[in-house]
Amino acid sequence: MRAFTKHNGLVVPMDRNDVDTDQIIPKQFLKRIERTGFGKFAFYDWRYKDEKLTPNPDFELNKPEYQGATILLTRKNFGCGSSREHAPWALDDFGFRVILASEFADIFYNNCFKNGLLPIRLSEKTIDELFQRETVNRPFYLTVDLENGFISDEKGWTIPFELDDFRKQCLIHGLDDIGLTLQRENKITEYEKTHGIV
Repeated sequence: MRAFTKHNGLVVPMDRNDVDTDQIIPKQFLKRIERTGFGKFAFYDWRYKDEKLTPNPDFELNKPEYQGATILLTRKNFGCGSSREHAPWALDDFGFRVILASEFADIFYNNCFKNGLLPIRLSEKTIDELFQRETVNRPFYLTVDLENGFISDEKGWTIPFELDDFRKQCLIHGLDDIGLTLQRENKITEYEKTHGIV
Protein backbone atom coordinates (compact mmCIF):
# COMPACT_ATOMS: atom_id res chain seq x y z
CA MET A 1 0.00 0.00 0.00
CA ARG A 2 1.29 3.49 -0.82
CA ALA A 3 2.38 5.57 2.14
CA PHE A 4 0.65 8.90 2.73
CA THR A 5 2.33 11.81 4.49
CA LYS A 6 1.49 15.02 2.61
CA HIS A 7 -0.46 15.56 -0.58
CA ASN A 8 -1.11 18.61 -2.74
CA GLY A 9 -3.81 18.21 -5.34
CA LEU A 10 -6.54 19.71 -7.47
CA VAL A 11 -10.00 19.61 -5.89
CA VAL A 12 -13.08 18.46 -7.80
CA PRO A 13 -16.43 19.33 -6.19
CA MET A 14 -19.19 16.72 -6.18
CA ASP A 15 -22.05 18.63 -4.59
CA ARG A 16 -24.18 15.59 -3.74
CA ASN A 17 -25.38 13.81 -0.62
CA ASP A 18 -25.72 10.04 -0.27
CA VAL A 19 -23.38 8.97 -3.07
CA ASP A 20 -23.61 5.20 -2.78
CA THR A 21 -21.12 2.50 -3.67
CA ASP A 22 -23.21 1.35 -6.64
CA GLN A 23 -22.74 4.79 -8.16
CA ILE A 24 -19.04 4.78 -7.33
CA ILE A 25 -18.58 1.39 -9.06
CA PRO A 26 -21.70 -0.35 -10.44
CA LYS A 27 -22.20 -4.05 -9.74
CA GLN A 28 -21.62 -5.19 -13.34
CA PHE A 29 -17.94 -4.28 -12.99
CA LEU A 30 -17.24 -6.33 -9.88
CA LYS A 31 -16.06 -9.43 -11.76
CA ARG A 32 -12.35 -8.60 -11.56
CA ILE A 33 -10.32 -9.94 -8.66
CA GLU A 34 -7.42 -7.51 -9.14
CA ARG A 35 -7.55 -4.13 -7.44
CA THR A 36 -6.66 -2.30 -10.64
CA GLY A 37 -8.66 -1.39 -13.72
CA PHE A 38 -11.74 -0.07 -11.91
CA GLY A 39 -11.00 3.64 -12.38
CA LYS A 40 -12.27 3.57 -15.95
CA PHE A 41 -15.72 2.62 -14.65
CA ALA A 42 -15.87 4.88 -11.58
CA PHE A 43 -19.19 6.77 -11.50
CA TYR A 44 -20.11 4.96 -14.73
CA ASP A 45 -23.82 5.86 -14.77
CA TRP A 46 -23.13 9.57 -14.27
CA ARG A 47 -19.89 9.75 -16.22
CA TYR A 48 -20.97 8.21 -19.51
CA LYS A 49 -23.95 8.63 -21.81
CA ASP A 50 -23.92 5.09 -23.20
CA GLU A 51 -22.11 1.73 -23.28
CA LYS A 52 -19.63 3.14 -25.81
CA LEU A 53 -18.29 5.28 -22.93
CA THR A 54 -19.33 8.56 -24.52
CA PRO A 55 -18.49 11.15 -21.84
CA ASN A 56 -21.34 13.09 -20.25
CA PRO A 57 -20.06 16.70 -20.45
CA ASP A 58 -22.28 17.78 -17.55
CA PHE A 59 -20.68 15.40 -15.05
CA GLU A 60 -18.11 16.96 -12.73
CA LEU A 61 -15.26 14.55 -13.42
CA ASN A 62 -15.55 15.05 -17.18
CA LYS A 63 -15.15 18.83 -17.15
CA PRO A 64 -11.79 20.04 -18.54
CA GLU A 65 -10.99 22.16 -15.49
CA TYR A 66 -11.07 19.10 -13.23
CA GLN A 67 -8.88 16.75 -15.21
CA GLY A 68 -6.17 15.33 -12.99
CA ALA A 69 -8.04 16.08 -9.76
CA THR A 70 -6.84 14.00 -6.80
CA ILE A 71 -9.01 15.44 -4.01
CA LEU A 72 -12.76 14.80 -4.03
CA LEU A 73 -14.93 17.30 -2.18
CA THR A 74 -18.42 16.01 -1.48
CA ARG A 75 -21.27 16.05 1.03
CA LYS A 76 -22.68 13.78 3.73
CA ASN A 77 -23.11 9.99 3.75
CA PHE A 78 -20.56 9.37 1.01
CA GLY A 79 -20.01 5.67 0.30
CA CYS A 80 -23.36 4.46 1.62
CA GLY A 81 -25.01 1.32 0.24
CA SER A 82 -23.31 -2.04 -0.12
CA SER A 83 -20.00 -2.80 1.57
CA ARG A 84 -18.03 -3.49 -1.63
CA GLU A 85 -14.32 -2.83 -1.25
CA HIS A 86 -14.24 -2.20 -4.98
CA ALA A 87 -15.47 1.36 -4.31
CA PRO A 88 -12.20 2.61 -2.81
CA TRP A 89 -10.33 0.52 -5.40
CA ALA A 90 -12.14 2.43 -8.16
CA LEU A 91 -11.50 5.83 -6.56
CA ASP A 92 -7.83 5.03 -6.03
CA ASP A 93 -7.44 3.70 -9.57
CA PHE A 94 -9.10 6.86 -10.90
CA GLY A 95 -6.43 8.89 -9.13
CA PHE A 96 -7.99 10.15 -5.91
CA ARG A 97 -5.88 10.28 -2.74
CA VAL A 98 -8.19 12.29 -0.45
CA ILE A 99 -11.96 12.51 0.03
CA LEU A 100 -13.45 15.38 2.03
CA ALA A 101 -16.99 15.00 3.35
CA SER A 102 -19.07 15.79 6.42
CA GLU A 103 -20.03 12.15 6.84
CA PHE A 104 -19.00 8.75 5.47
CA ALA A 105 -20.68 5.37 5.60
CA ASP A 106 -18.78 3.35 8.21
CA ILE A 107 -17.74 0.34 6.10
CA PHE A 108 -16.65 2.51 3.19
CA TYR A 109 -14.69 4.74 5.60
CA ASN A 110 -12.82 1.74 7.01
CA ASN A 111 -12.16 0.29 3.56
CA CYS A 112 -10.53 3.55 2.43
CA PHE A 113 -7.79 3.26 5.05
CA LYS A 114 -7.11 -0.35 4.06
CA ASN A 115 -6.48 0.81 0.50
CA GLY A 116 -4.37 3.94 0.99
CA LEU A 117 -7.13 6.54 0.57
CA LEU A 118 -7.53 9.28 3.17
CA PRO A 119 -11.18 10.10 3.98
CA ILE A 120 -11.44 13.22 6.13
CA ARG A 121 -14.55 14.13 8.08
CA LEU A 122 -15.13 17.87 8.37
CA SER A 123 -18.05 19.86 9.74
CA GLU A 124 -20.85 20.77 7.33
CA LYS A 125 -19.91 24.42 7.87
CA THR A 126 -16.31 23.71 6.76
CA ILE A 127 -17.50 21.66 3.78
CA ASP A 128 -19.76 24.57 2.75
CA GLU A 129 -16.80 26.93 3.03
CA LEU A 130 -14.65 24.65 0.89
CA PHE A 131 -17.31 24.54 -1.83
CA GLN A 132 -17.42 28.35 -1.77
CA ARG A 133 -13.65 28.66 -1.85
CA GLU A 134 -13.44 26.23 -4.78
CA THR A 135 -15.96 28.29 -6.75
CA VAL A 136 -14.10 31.55 -6.17
CA ASN A 137 -10.52 30.24 -6.51
CA ARG A 138 -10.82 27.75 -9.37
CA PRO A 139 -8.59 25.89 -10.08
CA PHE A 140 -8.56 25.13 -6.38
CA TYR A 141 -5.64 23.25 -4.84
CA LEU A 142 -5.37 21.96 -1.31
CA THR A 143 -2.45 20.57 0.66
CA VAL A 144 -3.31 17.79 3.09
CA ASP A 145 -0.65 17.30 5.72
CA LEU A 146 -1.44 14.02 7.46
CA GLU A 147 1.54 14.05 9.81
CA ASN A 148 0.56 17.42 11.30
CA GLY A 149 -3.21 17.16 10.79
CA PHE A 150 -3.81 20.26 8.68
CA ILE A 151 -5.47 21.16 5.39
CA SER A 152 -4.44 24.39 3.68
CA ASP A 153 -4.97 26.22 0.41
CA GLU A 154 -2.77 28.58 -1.61
CA LYS A 155 -4.40 31.70 -0.08
CA GLY A 156 -3.27 30.97 3.47
CA TRP A 157 -6.49 29.33 4.69
CA THR A 158 -5.72 26.48 7.10
CA ILE A 159 -7.87 24.13 9.14
CA PRO A 160 -6.99 21.21 11.42
CA PHE A 161 -8.53 17.76 11.09
CA GLU A 162 -8.61 14.81 13.44
CA LEU A 163 -7.79 11.19 12.80
CA ASP A 164 -7.17 8.41 15.29
CA ASP A 165 -3.48 7.65 15.72
CA PHE A 166 -3.67 4.00 14.60
CA ARG A 167 -5.14 4.83 11.19
CA LYS A 168 -2.80 7.79 10.85
CA GLN A 169 0.30 5.65 11.48
CA CYS A 170 -0.91 2.92 9.11
CA LEU A 171 -1.27 5.44 6.27
CA ILE A 172 2.02 7.21 7.02
CA HIS A 173 3.88 3.88 6.92
CA GLY A 174 1.82 2.37 4.07
CA LEU A 175 0.55 -0.53 6.15
CA ASP A 176 -2.60 -2.44 5.23
CA ASP A 177 -3.80 -5.49 7.18
CA ILE A 178 -1.22 -7.74 5.51
CA GLY A 179 1.56 -5.25 6.12
CA LEU A 180 0.61 -5.04 9.79
CA THR A 181 0.69 -8.83 10.06
CA LEU A 182 4.08 -9.06 8.36
CA GLN A 183 5.54 -6.76 10.99
CA ARG A 184 5.16 -9.73 13.33
CA GLU A 185 6.64 -12.23 10.86
CA ASN A 186 9.45 -13.30 13.22
CA LYS A 187 7.01 -14.08 16.02
CA ILE A 188 4.69 -15.92 13.63
CA THR A 189 7.59 -18.04 12.37
CA GLU A 190 8.72 -18.71 15.95
CA TYR A 191 5.20 -19.81 16.92
CA GLU A 192 4.95 -22.10 13.86
CA LYS A 193 8.28 -23.77 14.68
CA THR A 194 7.34 -24.20 18.34
CA HIS A 195 4.06 -25.89 17.37
CA GLY A 196 5.48 -28.01 14.54
CA ILE A 197 3.62 -26.15 11.81
CA VAL A 198 6.72 -25.66 9.66
